[in-house]
Amino acid sequence: MKSLPNTFTEKKPNSFPALPVSVGLFLLAAALSLSLGSTFFSPAQLWKAASGAGDPAVLRIFLHVRLPRTCACILAGSALSISGVIIQSVLGNPLAGPNIIGVNAGAGFFAVLCTALLPAWPGAVPTAAFLGALAAILLVYGIARATRASRITLVLSGVAVSSILSAGIDAVVTLIPDTLTGAASFRIGGVSGVAMQSLAVPGAYILIGAVLAFSLRYEMDILSLGDDMAKSLGLRVGGYRFCLLLTAAILAGAAVSFAGLLGFVGLIVPHGARFFTGSESRRLLPVAALVGAAFVCVCDVLARMLFAPFELPVGIVMSFLGGPFFLYLLIRRKGGRSDNG
Repeated sequence: MKSLPNTFTEKKPNSFPALPVSVGLFLLAAALSLSLGSTFFSPAQLWKAASGAGDPAVLRIFLHVRLPRTCACILAGSALSISGVIIQSVLGNPLAGPNIIGVNAGAGFFAVLCTALLPAWPGAVPTAAFLGALAAILLVYGIARATRASRITLVLSGVAVSSILSAGIDAVVTLIPDTLTGAASFRIGGVSGVAMQSLAVPGAYILIGAVLAFSLRYEMDILSLGDDMAKSLGLRVGGYRFCLLLTAAILAGAAVSFAGLLGFVGLIVPHGARFFTGSESRRLLPVAALVGAAFVCVCDVLARMLFAPFELPVGIVMSFLGGPFFLYLLIRRKGGRSDNG
């Protein structure tokens, strides 16, 4: 793949309080996620239930349904958003994202395969999802390097890889029907029915991935300038690119292991956050993580409320939002006709 210039050089005013605003949005979205659903829980109700003076059913629903679901939204949203920031910066491609270039599909395929082959080891699923995400992202990047692909070609190769891996998921689920409980929900993406104990291992992966991303933020900024510039600044391009892609795979794989194939979070959120923070990773990463968590929480609330008492998987809401946004990005770049990178 040709050395690419930085595609995110637009300057944004640094005076905008992006971090405080994103913290506020995150707290508001988390509060809505905890309160809204088939039954509304006010803070007073929760306080009474916790103190033993209220309805104990309220506390049980809160602890075993609402709280795990909100935690799952927060973990998945922040992980996929940080993964998207890394992938876009390292590949120099504003159209890239974990679901667009097949990272989510790779994680999902390996997760389903692990469930089929090792049903007695459910704790191995997050590791398998990470390995699948890493394999997919390295495959797409390898194809791009070998063919010296343009940015649009890179996205198209990712779409092709994603289609193959999605077919692999369908094949495993069809041949071994008991492989995955709620296979349809997994394919669409959703967090209903997530238990708190199932978030422990993926949560640890996400914490590790977030720490790695923040510790490599300076190298990520240099890589986004293009290979030639990065080499002239003394950066070991190959080694740091692999480390950052590894980090993106850890984050995306961990999210897919419990939330399924959520789409477009890693595409929409980095663009929205970058609009207010600029492209400097020191400011972009924390804002993207917070906005991503808030975005998934809000989408999940909409999925619960739009057709109540019926509930949609949150992935459907995200697809309705993400599909038009992706088309907008393609149209804005005129289908890549001016993209020679």
